[in-house]
Amino acid sequence: MSRKKFIVILSCMVVLVCTLAITFTTVASSTTNAHAAPARPLLTPVSGGNHGCPAGYVCIYPQNAGWNGDHPSLKYYNYGVYQLHNQFGTHYLFNNQTSGAWVWLCTDWNGNNRAGRYASPALYVVNLTPINSIRLTP
Repeated sequence: MSRKKFIVILSCMVVLVCTLAITFTTVASSTTNAHAAPARPLLTPVSGGNHGCPAGYVCIYPQNAGWNGDHPSLKYYNYGVYQLHNQFGTHYLFNNQTSGAWVWLCTDWNGNNRAGRYASPALYVVNLTPINSIRLTP
């Protein structure tokens, strides 16, 4: 085998190994974050109206009910901690607060042990089974 041919084959192998390494890193990082809170909203419902959630509020809709005919089951307005009771499974969480305010989902009763932070205004689909309180912050 000539030296030139050997260098071409070696170069191709290096490119292949690098491509596989990048692919593996991307797949590994996406599976590592599979259970993390969503980094981006699933939908920004600006064009769809407020779906029964006035500006400034955080609204939670009933389990597996989507927008529930624009009738949220829970509405929160003031900054602070709110305890959740009997909320399980998948819910729409619409953070319709203004000025970029946040809602935190927390696994304890006091607004600590934060499991996820959600920006406004946006819709998120969340699992409330492990969540015992929410915290609204500026």
